[in-house]
Amino acid sequence: MSDEPPPEPSKLTTSKRRWASEGKFLTGQHARPEEQRLPPGQHIVRDWLVLDLGRQPEVSRERWRLKVGGMVERPVTLDWAAFMALPQTALRSDIHCVTSWSRYDNDWQGVAAHDLLDLVQPRDEAAALMLHGYDGYTTNVTLADFAAPGVLLAHSWQGQKLTKAHGGPVRLVVPHLYFWKSAKWISGIDLLGADKPGFWESSGYHLRGDPWREERYS
Repeated sequence: MSDEPPPEPSKLTTSKRRWASEGKFLTGQHARPEEQRLPPGQHIVRDWLVLDLGRQPEVSRERWRLKVGGMVERPVTLDWAAFMALPQTALRSDIHCVTSWSRYDNDWQGVAAHDLLDLVQPRDEAAALMLHGYDGYTTNVTLADFAAPGVLLAHSWQGQKLTKAHGGPVRLVVPHLYFWKSAKWISGIDLLGADKPGFWESSGYHLRGDPWREERYS
């Protein structure tokens, strides 16, 4: 669903693949999110760090489209006007990056994932989603994780439109999973009958990515 080819290996990609093979940042601890705000092995930062695969696509709001298909009753392709006509939601959540940093209290605005699902109506056999970015990136989430409270297709952060560096015009935000699941520059969503790995999941990273269970690597 992306209009870009898969990204070429970058310095970050090479490093993160090595970290997966070495088990870097693992502490062996587990925690419950309702009991511990900061997941094991994480540290707090004030700035929102920029991590990508070496490509930041230039996607204007006029050109942006979101195609949702696969195992749905009503496949759709949303342009900017149609996306903004959907119910708008404001949420606050934390970011937990698999590279061990976390940032608290991020204010987002966008379309709640459950409102998008109400629009497309997943079929009974749908179990997972593959998310596509304009940079060629892919990542998977289960349908249950996508439909969870707090999951948002965000167009604004801290009261300002989302910048290109952080995935604008629209990125996914899945606050209860490591942030590599929160695909930047989102262009497409395929609903699938079974979970399957995306870009990082095919490179040694966990299929789900729960920070409180330290699901960093496969």
